[in-house]
Amino acid sequence: RKLLKQKANSSNESLSTCQTYTKKKRPLKAGNSQEVPAINGNGNVVKAKSTNKMDGGSAKDNPPLAKPKSKRVAMDKNLNGTKSDGKGCKEKKKNGSILKEKGDIKHKRRKAEEHAEQQPKEAEIWFDDVDPKDIEAAIGPEAAKIARRNLGLETGQSKQSVEQALVKEKASEGLTHAVAMDCEMVGVGPKGEDSIVARVSIVNQFGKCIYDKYVKPTEEVTDYRTAVSGIRPENINTGEDFKTVQKEVADILNGRILVGHALRNDLKVLFLDHPKKKIRDTQRYKPFRQRVKNVRPSLKLLCERLLNVQVQTSEHCSIQDAQAAMRLYTLEKKKWEAAVKNKSNNKNCK
Repeated sequence: RKLLKQKANSSNESLSTCQTYTKKKRPLKAGNSQEVPAINGNGNVVKAKSTNKMDGGSAKDNPPLAKPKSKRVAMDKNLNGTKSDGKGCKEKKKNGSILKEKGDIKHKRRKAEEHAEQQPKEAEIWFDDVDPKDIEAAIGPEAAKIARRNLGLETGQSKQSVEQALVKEKASEGLTHAVAMDCEMVGVGPKGEDSIVARVSIVNQFGKCIYDKYVKPTEEVTDYRTAVSGIRPENINTGEDFKTVQKEVADILNGRILVGHALRNDLKVLFLDHPKKKIRDTQRYKPFRQRVKNVRPSLKLLCERLLNVQVQTSEHCSIQDAQAAMRLYTLEKKKWEAAVKNKSNNKNCK
């Protein structure tokens, strides 16, 4: 009896151990049979044969002890990243890094391209007849900034830079031997085609303004030409009397060199005359015309090409136009005066 009890206990222990072991180590693959322990009539533990087959093989071909090795390999791969006997692990990780790197490069490149697309290039902002405010609303502030810079509009910086180019700082504000004059005009008559003076501005040789007055109209104005002249009804309705302005201007010009652009038009609306030998007209100066290859160059064109300054970008300003003409004159003053002197000497010799 004692012997039978020991055998029974031994059987139970074996059964418990076998069940525990099988539970822990059983294969995970579907189709593999699980070995179930059985007890024969003598109380001995025996192994039951597998009844299921996989791929034509028996459970004997796929022992349950084969799985722990694969688990260990997987654990080693997770811990170390690579495994000496796990082929392709190191290569996969390396390839993964390369793919990630390439992905990052592509992402950065795409971002850079998108940013470049968003920022308008200066060459693209070519239109000079569109209000920068409209450009800003349609395209954005960067485009508007480029447009304003190209147009030389009076943002604080551009206005200051134009003034710096045309006016000499800390110079005399009084009368000089040479003065520059410019007039703004408005239209009269049925279609506004005839012109009368609306504003007169005079600057000295250093670009300092010495005279600037609006003129009360002598006839009914039919076209204020505001887009070009910058003149509005309130400017001239309270302006100075024409006769007073005419006399004051004549006194300033008397005996001085008169500089300007297309001066014949300015003198005509003031009903004034000036000695031809004392007129320095930037539109008629031959070397200027040759340089810009234009028979009748505009003041704007001359300033762009010769001074690298933008003027007359929107409404004209007679002070700025007079300053621009004076700056062009002082640029060539020595040569210009020498040419006038030589011409006069040649006439006297004849």
